[in-house]
Amino acid sequence: MTLRFLGTTSDDGDCPTLYEIPETDEILVQGDRESDPQHLVQLRDVKPSETFVRVPRSLLTRYAPSTPAPVLESFSSISYLFRDFRHTAWRLETRRGYASDRNSPLWPRFLAGEDVTSEPANAWRQNVREQVDQGKTFGRVRLVDEPLTQGQEFLLARAPSNIAAGEDIRYLPRSQAHALRLPDHDFWLFDSKILVRFAFDEDDTTLGVYVTEDPAEVLAACQARDAAQHHAVAAAEFTKQVASRV
Repeated sequence: MTLRFLGTTSDDGDCPTLYEIPETDEILVQGDRESDPQHLVQLRDVKPSETFVRVPRSLLTRYAPSTPAPVLESFSSISYLFRDFRHTAWRLETRRGYASDRNSPLWPRFLAGEDVTSEPANAWRQNVREQVDQGKTFGRVRLVDEPLTQGQEFLLARAPSNIAAGEDIRYLPRSQAHALRLPDHDFWLFDSKILVRFAFDEDDTTLGVYVTEDPAEVLAACQARDAAQHHAVAAAEFTKQVASRV
């Protein structure tokens, strides 16, 4: 079971960090082990399996969830958010590939070397255009590896169609994302208020989403968005960078 990074107050590789243990109500806390004997003797009801760590108060106030863990919902249950958001819809994409792409009818064409940059309008791009025409913003940052995976190359090839509809798509190397302490999970953030976090299986298939308005989780997502947007490069520039390496 993969831990989910919640946040850290460390800027230089120090240790205070919070993680969520998925499918449980438990939080894993990383910090310096408590070794002061005067403190240890005052601890109560200590089991042999337990240990104790010190963390800054700010770590808990910033990143510890204050609401119950959300339940897994179907992706279709949040489809209305892509129409009803008021200002911004923003996505962080972290995976090296998605089953939905590999199952697309465009995938074999892409593998055959055919041009998949231009596509006819579909329901997704039609909605993007309608929302953007109302003054709203659709954006996403995609984490990419060096070299790109096949799945990342496919999404880069398809990007022009979404950009033409009004999306702002940017790219950020995974190594840089790690240095910025960005999350390692996919999410949508609506109006800096509603966080929709994806759950995937080991084959990159979407199992569902977790929806929350927990202030700590939303704040962490907003901070991740701001850092990713600042450091990522636009799709057109990134495409030039990739072409120059060939």
